[in-house]
Amino acid sequence: MYKLALGLCLSVCSLTAAVAQTAWPTRPVRIVVGFAAGGNTDAVARLVAQRLGAKLGQTFVVENRAGAGGVVATGYVASAVADGYTLLMSSTGAHVISPFLGEKLSYEPVRDLTPISNVSSNAQVLLVNPKLPVRNVKELIELARKEPGALNFGSSGPGGTMHLAGEMFKAMAKIDMTHVPFRGGAPATLATVSGDVQIVFANLSDALPQMKAGRLRALAVTSAQRQPQVPEVPTIAESGLPGYESIVWNGLVGPANMPAEVVERVSNAVQEIAKETAFRQSLEDIGSVPIGDTSAHFNGFIRTELTRWQQVVVAAGAKVN
Repeated sequence: MYKLALGLCLSVCSLTAAVAQTAWPTRPVRIVVGFAAGGNTDAVARLVAQRLGAKLGQTFVVENRAGAGGVVATGYVASAVADGYTLLMSSTGAHVISPFLGEKLSYEPVRDLTPISNVSSNAQVLLVNPKLPVRNVKELIELARKEPGALNFGSSGPGGTMHLAGEMFKAMAKIDMTHVPFRGGAPATLATVSGDVQIVFANLSDALPQMKAGRLRALAVTSAQRQPQVPEVPTIAESGLPGYESIVWNGLVGPANMPAEVVERVSNAVQEIAKETAFRQSLEDIGSVPIGDTSAHFNGFIRTELTRWQQVVVAAGAKVN
């Protein structure tokens, strides 16, 4: 009788667990964003939240927890309960660059976060002030070699993706340019427009208005492939620096040890969403390119990014302020 009762209990418990997993989500899911509302990561998160809600039959709410370039939000999600109800729209800086900038973090990217699906990428653009007498990457490199250290490039601050894209360019082109940090990407871009600095590696989403208005000249994009928004602009790699690539990506992750069934369900949904024409167009409108991949592939990508950006940070000697 005892064995029968125990067997019944185990069967009921297993059934209850299976039903709970199948039923997820039974309440609203939070997608935490490490930046203020209105930026590219926030915009991507809101597009994804809307489509996930429609696909999975539950409300997905975007919660902004800005601070330290996404580090605050990343630490918050890393310490959250791993039940699938707290996710993070992660980004390049906090996930694969900040761990090497000398700041003590409350999380370790591989150990404390579960990759779900890489959602989108946002290329950067190598832009120059129109008064600078260069029309392409080759001419810029030639000018920099003639005047070592005379050219300035602006960035959003030491250790950011804009700064490190410039440092990677310097190292691969074997040139010297002076880094000038600003309090954000927008001020750095505007400083290039005004001529306070001559060069900037800006996010495509931020750069498009200035490019279209003719206030900045685009020499190349930093991605491995040309971007659909500006197909006429070549890549840096095809402009004479093979292997150069610097992108800003946004991907969904959760705390470590999330239920595998939940990870797979969200990942599959994101992969389906990434194929939707309307979603793809919405991303392209804000300068992004849809990705949508498996958890395993995203995990491998993150590990590769950690290795690559560690090398760039060390070479640049970048440290957090």
